[in-house]
Amino acid sequence: MEDQQTNMPFKKLFFSVFLARILSFIALVTVLGIIVGIVFLFDSNEPEVKANTILHVQLDGLIAEQATSSIDPVALSINQTKGLSALLNGLETAAEDDKIKGLFLDFGTLNCGMASAQELREGILRFKESKKFVVAYNSGEYVSQQAYYLASAADEVYGFPTSAFQWMGLGGELYFIKDLLSKIGVEVAILKGDNNDFKSAVEPLFLNKMSDSSRLQMNAYLQSTWNSMLDDIVTSRPLTTELLNSYANNLDLKNVGDAVEKGLIDKALYKDEVLKILMKKVNVKLQDDLNLYSFSKYSKDSFFKNQILAQGGEPTVAVILAEGSIAKNGKGFSSDNICKLFREARKMKSVKSIVFRVNSPGGSALASEEIWREVALTNKEKKVIVSMGDYAASGGYYVSTPAEFIFADPFTLTGSIGVFGVLPYTKKMLGKLGVDVDIIGTHEHSVMSLNRKLTDTEFSIAQNEVNEIYKQFLERVSNGRNLTKEAVNKIARGRVWTGDDAKRIGLVDSIGTLHAAINYAKAMNNIKDQKVIYYPELKQDPFNELISFIEGQDINVEASNTILRHPILKSIEESIQFSSEWNGTMMRLPFQLQYR
Repeated sequence: MEDQQTNMPFKKLFFSVFLARILSFIALVTVLGIIVGIVFLFDSNEPEVKANTILHVQLDGLIAEQATSSIDPVALSINQTKGLSALLNGLETAAEDDKIKGLFLDFGTLNCGMASAQELREGILRFKESKKFVVAYNSGEYVSQQAYYLASAADEVYGFPTSAFQWMGLGGELYFIKDLLSKIGVEVAILKGDNNDFKSAVEPLFLNKMSDSSRLQMNAYLQSTWNSMLDDIVTSRPLTTELLNSYANNLDLKNVGDAVEKGLIDKALYKDEVLKILMKKVNVKLQDDLNLYSFSKYSKDSFFKNQILAQGGEPTVAVILAEGSIAKNGKGFSSDNICKLFREARKMKSVKSIVFRVNSPGGSALASEEIWREVALTNKEKKVIVSMGDYAASGGYYVSTPAEFIFADPFTLTGSIGVFGVLPYTKKMLGKLGVDVDIIGTHEHSVMSLNRKLTDTEFSIAQNEVNEIYKQFLERVSNGRNLTKEAVNKIARGRVWTGDDAKRIGLVDSIGTLHAAINYAKAMNNIKDQKVIYYPELKQDPFNELISFIEGQDINVEASNTILRHPILKSIEESIQFSSEWNGTMMRLPFQLQYR
């Protein structure tokens, strides 16, 4: 008998798969709805913060300026971001809470910038001033350098016996797609401000390796960041920078056992052994009596209560949180959104000063100018203090220049004073696909299209416009920082600096965290018992309540890894995403960073 092969029509196959995904998504939403119902039904039975409570700080996943939660219908997963401001507020509250006896830092795969890690580290050190204990445990597949940097602030640091330990210094790689563009028939014309040799964001489009200028600034940034990391670690651990550099050079640290031997970690322990240590600290004999409470929930609840009081009272300091690429429209770091928040803060009579939290690699030049204008107007009425996060580069620095005072973290990637534009030419690519393009117009320059190369005259006009925007950038910095244009031009040219270097050359006023910036704003007001209100205003979110509930349960809500999540594909996807934002002239950071 011959085998029979059944061919399912494409349309039927497509709709079968599509229907299956829809049904799976509906099922997920239904399950979540049931859980939400259970959460609210049994809200009265929710665990309370009791005496001898230890806050369980799960340092796993993404940390950003604001907390967010969403459902990914494709991966059928829940995506959550922890909010840095809420975490820092939670640490302050816990330090004064008599029921809280200590912190249990439980590390997984941490994902945040170095400045954010440093902010958290400072928050933990301030918590320790209350004489309460801090125990750190690294239990993931590997202990990253960033995770260890944060864990080193604890009184005791432990690690899972078989975990790998990464200690090799800071480095990175860039993907260059010049030859890829050539193969698919895409030509690119690059516009950069005069003397913007450090503005390397567009280098992957027309080079096959880093330019000397790009390599110089990256080496300087990485070395400065590494030195600052070591300086902080040796203040908390019996180590020296010479030893730590030697361990990195010789690859002496490969696993937790090596880290114990070299004094970076106190002991290699299983989690049950760490829990026994915690039990001794609060004098309980049974693990069931160990009162571990979710720090994520604790910080969210305390931050929410804090903001309800501020919104209902007369706050004197407003903190405007701005994060992400700068654009004209949208909910994030867009001029439409941020300008509106500044106007709201100006209208609130009780607010005397404003802290502008900037965490951005830059973006649209036009949107940056709109935000600059709003910051400048606000600073004439109420003093604006800028607090720079992981990034305050290019457009992110541009919008900061009118402020009265600027704080940066030692790790803040700042500066990148420069502009660029990208002009792709796609007619050749379309021709390879069998698509011809013809052009008609009333005048020689009436059609500006991706399918027509600019003439020399048109390119010269566009280049002059970019140069004018760069001159304006220099002028904004010169006026805001009280520097001559010549002095600004020497430290500009698109170059990035660490916060420490930015302080040395006059781009920022002081090294300090968001906490320091808020205290500075309060001191300017000279008023006792001041309340701080955050923008965008915090509101009750039932979905976040659900996430808080899930966090305390053994429910896996992470998507599984697939080939589509390979780091190379992810990097290319991010590069395409960033380049798709390049409409008009850009003030953008020349690279992306990830810390491991």
